[in-house]
Amino acid sequence: MVQGLINNFRRGRRTQNPKHMIITVPGINDRKAAEKLLNKKVVWQTPSGKKMEGTIKSLHGNKGAVRAIFKAGLPGQSIGTKIEVI
Repeated sequence: MVQGLINNFRRGRRTQNPKHMIITVPGINDRKAAEKLLNKKVVWQTPSGKKMEGTIKSLHGNKGAVRAIFKAGLPGQSIGTKIEVI
């Protein structure tokens, strides 16, 4: 398992999508390295212990960030917390 960091929701100028999260993983600094993470599962644990699962579906930018899509939207308190890439 690899630890990642949730950076933000996927968003536009006036909208944000709580099911789509932008994630960075330490040691992944370019697009080519981030391609290895595609279609992997990610798990975020709530403060109460509930686990929320998602899947890495696409790349985000050229610096190794990826976009994960979750079944249910994550709360705002998840931004800046750690996430597990399985």
